[in-house]
Amino acid sequence: MFKQKPLAAAVSMALWSLASLPAMAQTAEAEAPMQTVEVTGIRASMAKSLNVKRNAAANVEVITAEDVGKMPDKNLADSLQRLPGVAVRTDYDEAEKVSMRGTNPDMTMIMFNGHAVSVGDWYVADQASSSRSTSLSLVPSHILNQAVVYKTSYASVVDGGLAGTINVSTRKPLQARERVSGVISGGMSYAELPGKAAPDFNATFNWKNEANTFGVMVTGFAEKRYVRRDSVSRFAYGTSSGWDVVNTSTMLGITDASLAGTGYKAADLNGVRLPGSMSSEFVESVRDRKGGLVSLQFKPNADLDVTMTAFHSAMDANNHGRLTSSAMYSMLLGKNQPLGATAATSANTNSNGQRVYAQIRNPVIVNETTMYGHQLKVLKGADIVFPDGTTPQYVGNSEGFFRDGAQGSGGFLDLDAKYRVSQDLTLKTLLSTTRGVGKTDRDQGLTLARYGTGISYALGDLDDAPYVKYHNAGSNQPGLNADGSGYTIVDRAASGVKTVDKESSAQLDAEYKLNMGWVTQLDTGVRFADHKRTSGRWGPAFRQPITLNTVTGRVTTPTPTPTSGWIPYPGDFGSNLDGGYWDNTGFSYTPEATRAYISENVKETSAAWERRVGSEIDMRERQASAYLMANLESGPWSGNVGVRYVRTTVDANIPVPIPADPVTGTRPCDRFPPGTTPTPCAAYPGAINTAGDASALFDASSGIPFNPKSGTMYYKTSSHRVFNNVLPSLNLRYEFTKDMIARFGASRTIGRQNYNAYGTGFGTPGCDASGCKVTGPNPDLKPLTSDNFDLAWSWYFAPRSAVSVSVFHSKIDGYVKTGTVGTSTIDLTDPRDNTVKSFFINTSSQQGAKINGLELAYEQPFGSSPWGFTSNVSRAKTKVDDGRPMVGASEWAGNLGFYFENDKLSARLVTNYRGEYVNSSTAPAPTANSQGLSTINGVAMPTAPTMAAPVTTLAFNASYNISKNLIVSFDATNLTNVKRAYYRYSEEEQQKLDAAGRAYYLNLKYKF
Repeated sequence: MFKQKPLAAAVSMALWSLASLPAMAQTAEAEAPMQTVEVTGIRASMAKSLNVKRNAAANVEVITAEDVGKMPDKNLADSLQRLPGVAVRTDYDEAEKVSMRGTNPDMTMIMFNGHAVSVGDWYVADQASSSRSTSLSLVPSHILNQAVVYKTSYASVVDGGLAGTINVSTRKPLQARERVSGVISGGMSYAELPGKAAPDFNATFNWKNEANTFGVMVTGFAEKRYVRRDSVSRFAYGTSSGWDVVNTSTMLGITDASLAGTGYKAADLNGVRLPGSMSSEFVESVRDRKGGLVSLQFKPNADLDVTMTAFHSAMDANNHGRLTSSAMYSMLLGKNQPLGATAATSANTNSNGQRVYAQIRNPVIVNETTMYGHQLKVLKGADIVFPDGTTPQYVGNSEGFFRDGAQGSGGFLDLDAKYRVSQDLTLKTLLSTTRGVGKTDRDQGLTLARYGTGISYALGDLDDAPYVKYHNAGSNQPGLNADGSGYTIVDRAASGVKTVDKESSAQLDAEYKLNMGWVTQLDTGVRFADHKRTSGRWGPAFRQPITLNTVTGRVTTPTPTPTSGWIPYPGDFGSNLDGGYWDNTGFSYTPEATRAYISENVKETSAAWERRVGSEIDMRERQASAYLMANLESGPWSGNVGVRYVRTTVDANIPVPIPADPVTGTRPCDRFPPGTTPTPCAAYPGAINTAGDASALFDASSGIPFNPKSGTMYYKTSSHRVFNNVLPSLNLRYEFTKDMIARFGASRTIGRQNYNAYGTGFGTPGCDASGCKVTGPNPDLKPLTSDNFDLAWSWYFAPRSAVSVSVFHSKIDGYVKTGTVGTSTIDLTDPRDNTVKSFFINTSSQQGAKINGLELAYEQPFGSSPWGFTSNVSRAKTKVDDGRPMVGASEWAGNLGFYFENDKLSARLVTNYRGEYVNSSTAPAPTANSQGLSTINGVAMPTAPTMAAPVTTLAFNASYNISKNLIVSFDATNLTNVKRAYYRYSEEEQQKLDAAGRAYYLNLKYKF
């Protein structure tokens, strides 16, 4: 198994070859070689990409594909990650979301043909997160004409990319050499871990008239693959999920007597970091991507060029997730609530009428230095067991959730026109509309509690699965044994989610040639965009309850646990996770059995009743901007200077819970189920009293009458904010010689906050002697701004050969700090006297951050041979005012690739390295305590983030020209079968370990 190496592995990717630069340098005239993603089999495409970069006034990276279907990667994100300063977030070993220069993906602006694009997420958690990041998993690489990565901004570049902007241009029909041309590609994909093959097809047809004034291009694709991910983790139900510390004042089973012979006293264990669970996760999914692109181009003369482009892509991604988890934290606290709750009112353990606490036997304790420099101890292994003779107690859970109708889709329609009014004046306009939808029709599943007497574990290396063994817990299959051990159903759930993101925009630009000294041209333009974001959940009503005994925690209602329709984990589950002996068994109900169980237990109500208002986001954002930019040139100097004015107007309708009346203790508004006539609530006329919001509506046979006061009811309050920003920019380019160029860039950029920071629901308002507070969004959050400086030097010393270095600095203002009490207020009703008052919002605040970075790139062929290489390495050192690392920021990243190309065969082998980074939702909840403090042994320290460990991947591509028109290609990804590891304070605290296996693609392409 390939082991991850220190960050020195990334540095060597570029630096090793610099030492040989003088010996390998050639004296031939340079053919404009630049840093680019090598496009297999097309040297002209490389030259074109590098030419664009060389002639640009600013520091940019470029990908160009001149021949349809020749990009070596499966989607655009796969290709972009090969560029210096670009990293990706990967799901199931396919690149998905792009980040630049040490920032999170939501700080990078993705555009298509110069306008924003909306693309829906396929996974349920991302669908509900309301991030601004763009998923590129829906965008196959073969629709690409060119992608330009702007590392420094122009005044004419659309605002919104704090760290950078990527503009993807699609193909145009008049670019084709022949009147009629195209390509048809068919083949198969094979995923090694699930052991399944799937079809892979795409085709492009291009036609233009003889006069070369009108053309049509049509592209279609249908690409399917199966995926599987095996994991071990600390994820569990309730407070057993993640890591905590030992506290012998509440974990009463930890005594000097229970530790006899270990060398430890009970007091020695206080404050020791403790994993709450030893869990395994098993996910299977399908990625079925279908879509197409149509482009019409009309160019009757040299002065007018009009293009209309339509693109749509949808990916069906039904997925089945399973979890087998333990509950060590609950056991140590003597709690028996079967969903992991450990509050004082939660059910206690009960063995023969006595409360029992799990003990820690045979502890293995090691020292760790946290990422913040604190010295802590970690319980790396132990037997967490109840005293001898204890009857089976709650020790964990098993769940299986099948997500039906999981889909991400996105598309756009744009009209791009360019008209040369005169020799000096050119007008351009761009009209666009885009819409993306992420939805899951039904996220449904069953949860079972497991009963036994203990669990033993031993954590090993970060990249190895831990040793795990359950005691007296029965086998891994549903049903209870005679002694009370085994599994029983304790919960079921079903819900759906849908997020819709759409934008319409209009842009008008003018270019006027001046030729007045240094100023050669003036560019100016205006843009308006109307952006809307809605998101919400819904869920059906269940016919019967599952009732738990509040004393014992056991199920009391007749709720039979299905003993059929289940399947065990596959026999090879976890085989790629290594480690010693560990319990890799598990089970789940089949998708068909899960569907059947849920369908039998839910009933038809109404769309209004299934609505969950508290989860809804309803936002509108209008962006208006204008810019003026002067293009400069004098001798070896060139560049541009300009300013962009941006006005952002944000309107949100925010759910607010209706509090209980302080006198009666109940909510003043009744809820009206289907079949009844709703009446407005006098106390809250805007109350949404026809929505169930997950309130119980059982059948009459349950014996539980409907309670109109139950659950949480919401009304909505509006928020309106306007933000104005002025964004100056300067880009200078200097030619020392025709082969050696330096660039300097200075700019201010903005990045708008994630949608949930503005529009997520408020919590329950409350007032006390210190004032009125409520959790919720912060409508006063300003857009992030960043002052950026970039200095770059490039030397194009031989054909297709270049070395470059860039240094950059960004000073960010407005970086979000979640879970703090800010100064923002909102007018809500005081539940004590039903009068409207100002409430302080416990929400996100803002702080500063800095990024300092270095990028180095070097590429060249090996002499006149068909061999060559590309390499780059980047470092982005981030610092946030509160001392924490920036979310999603990898300090080190690098690429090293080798290629071979002749008239028949082209091949490339590429390795990519990404250093450790804070792994978090791209849109954490504004009230989350992700940036709070934890107190351990009396010392306050930052709460432990979840860190993604460094990872190195290897991919291969080859294509062979059978004839002029027939090509066979082969691709392989994740060749080293990497494991992706995650940890908390240090690598001693393994949080999760994933393996997704290799994937292979074989295609036959016919060109005409």
